[in-house]
Amino acid sequence: MEKNELLTLIYLYLFSAIGLILVVNGAVRLLDVAMRTFIFSQADFYYFPTPAITENEKLSQEELQKKIEEQKRIDETNRKSQKQREISGSLAMILVGAPLYFYHWRLILTRKK
Repeated sequence: MEKNELLTLIYLYLFSAIGLILVVNGAVRLLDVAMRTFIFSQADFYYFPTPAITENEKLSQEELQKKIEEQKRIDETNRKSQKQREISGSLAMILVGAPLYFYHWRLILTRKK
């Protein structure tokens, strides 16, 4: 086997493996988001104590409740945004990795014939 042919095979197998790793990693992350959304729904909730009130800040019970509700809305928005970031990252890995894998693997198979 020539040196160029060996380097070509190493290149093809390496990039095929990288593509496959990207696809698997993206699929695992996508499955993780789906499981946290539909099965383990409490996995995305983080519990924090109620906001601390300083001595200078005299809040009524109504104002305190408004602050707590506002924080809950912010937390929910952050949770949805994080899921969307994870899904888009996972899909990007799959969309980049799948063609990379299939193209290089097809080249490997055609070289064997």
